[in-house]
Amino acid sequence: MAEIEPKPPVPHVYPQGCYFNKIEDIAGKIVVVMGLGLNGGGEASVRFLLKHGANVIATDMKSAEDLAPTVNSLNNDPELDTTRLTYRLGEHKIEDFENADCVIKNPGVKYDGNKYLAAAKAIETDISLFLHFSKAPIIAVTGSKGKSSTVSAIYYGLKASGFNAYLGGNITVSPLTFLENTDETTPVVLELSSWQLADLHGRKALKPHISIITKIIPDHQNFYHSMLAYVNDKKLIYADQTKKDYAIFDFDPDPAADGGTLIENWGELFAKECSHSGGPTVLRYSKKPLPEGVLGVWQDKKGNGIARLSTAILDTLPQDYEKNTETVLKDLIVPGKHMRLNCLNAALVLRIMGVSPERIVEVLGKWSGIEHRLEFFHEAKVSGTTYRFYNDSAATVPEAAAEATQAFGKPVVFLSGGTDKGLDLSPVAKGICENGKNIVPKSVYLLAGTATDKLIPDFDSNKIAYNGPFNSVDEMLTKLKEDLETASKTDDKEPQIVVFSPGATSFGMFKNEFDRGNQFKDKVKKIFN
Repeated sequence: MAEIEPKPPVPHVYPQGCYFNKIEDIAGKIVVVMGLGLNGGGEASVRFLLKHGANVIATDMKSAEDLAPTVNSLNNDPELDTTRLTYRLGEHKIEDFENADCVIKNPGVKYDGNKYLAAAKAIETDISLFLHFSKAPIIAVTGSKGKSSTVSAIYYGLKASGFNAYLGGNITVSPLTFLENTDETTPVVLELSSWQLADLHGRKALKPHISIITKIIPDHQNFYHSMLAYVNDKKLIYADQTKKDYAIFDFDPDPAADGGTLIENWGELFAKECSHSGGPTVLRYSKKPLPEGVLGVWQDKKGNGIARLSTAILDTLPQDYEKNTETVLKDLIVPGKHMRLNCLNAALVLRIMGVSPERIVEVLGKWSGIEHRLEFFHEAKVSGTTYRFYNDSAATVPEAAAEATQAFGKPVVFLSGGTDKGLDLSPVAKGICENGKNIVPKSVYLLAGTATDKLIPDFDSNKIAYNGPFNSVDEMLTKLKEDLETASKTDDKEPQIVVFSPGATSFGMFKNEFDRGNQFKDKVKKIFN
C-alpha cells in the first residue's frame, strides 16, 4: 500500500510572539481567563496574572457551585490581591472579551465559530505564556496513548539522576506554577495535548530540545471529525526544532489508524518532514529490533530495552563508550507491554540528557507508575481469595482498555465502559479475542453510557459475557462483591486482579477521568474494606 502525503486542514494561526513582551507588561492590563475550571490550569493563570498586577476576569460556563473548590482556593489565599479579581460564572459576557487587553484561553475551547474569542484583541494560553517567558530546555511529549506515563517516567528519571527538573502541561500541572523557578539549567518536561498544540499555531514559541510523539490512534474525533486535522496539530511539536535538537517517533506500522488516508506509519511521515536541512536528529522506537542504520530504541526478545545512538550523539555525552548499542532498560515494577514502551522512550531521553545506561536501568526499574494509569491502590480478601485493585481511569481510548486486559499476563476481572467520543469501540473486543491468542478476562462489568452501548454488540458478536450495564460505580462494585462472595472456590494462591479501564470518556457520570478514578478508588475502599 503506497503512502501518500495528504494536504492537512488549515488551522487558525495566531500572531508570532506573545502579547506581553516581558512579564512587567502584565501590570495594569485587563485580562480575561476563559475557563476557570477544576484541573488547575485556569486557577494557575489567575494566580500568575494577579501576582504580576493584572486586573483579572475569571469566566466559565460552569456555576459558582460547580467551581467551588477553585473559587475557594483563590479566595482563601491571603497572598492574593483578589480586589483585582472578578468572577463571571455560569455565563460569558461578550463585553468582557471586547474590553479585555488579552484573553487567556482554555485549550478545550474551539476557536472556530466562537464569538467570544473572535471579539478578543489578543489570545494567549498558560502554555504560550510559559514558553515565551521561560528559558528552560523543553522536553515535549504528545501522542494519543502513553503521554502522561512517558512524561512522568522522564521526570522521575531526571530527578533521580540529579537534574533540577519540572513537569507540567496536560498532566494537570500548569507550567505557570513553576515558571519563575526555571532557567537554562532546569529541564522542563511538558505533556501537550493536540488542543494545547493547536493554540500554538503561528506563535513560533515551541522549540523543544527533545520532542516525542507517542503512538497515534484515532482520538477526539468528536472534536476534530478528521484524523488529518488531529494529526496536523500533533506535528507542531517538531515544526520549529533545529539540527541541535532531537525528535523521537514510532517505527511500527499503524494499520487502519489513519481514517482511510493510506498512511501506514505516522512515524515515517513525521520523520520525512524532519529530514530537511536544519531539522532535528530523528530517533525511532519499536517493539522489535530496528534495522541497521536506524537510530533509536527497541525491545529485545527478553523485553530489555536496547538503544542505538550514533557516534556523533555519544560524543556529546559525558560518558565515553566504544560501542553505540547499549542496554538501557531491564526489569520494571509497572505492568504491561505498553508501559514498557513508555519507559523505553523515557530511557532514550535520559540517555540523550547524558545519564549513563547503567543508571537509567537502575532508576527506571524503581519507577512505580502514576495515578489513574494502571495504578495499584487497594488489596482485599473475599471468601479467602486476595484481590488487587487497579485504577486505569485515564484510559479514555478503546485501545488502552484492551491493553489493560492483557497487561498482567493472566485473566483479570475487567471493569469498563463510559461515554462515547466518536471513536470505533471495536478494539476492546478485538484486543480480548484477537486470533484466539489473547487473554480473555475472568469476568466483565460495564458502566452505562453511550460508549457502552457501542461496546455491547461487539461483545455479543464475540461471545464475551458481561454484567450490566450499571448506572453507577456503587451498583457495579456491589454486584461484583456479591459475585465474588458466591463464586466457586479455586486453588489460586496468587492474588487475582481487578482492573478498571473504561476506554471511554467520563462525561455525565463524572466531572472528568480523574474524578472518575478518585470516585472509583473511594468506592472500592468502602465496599471492599
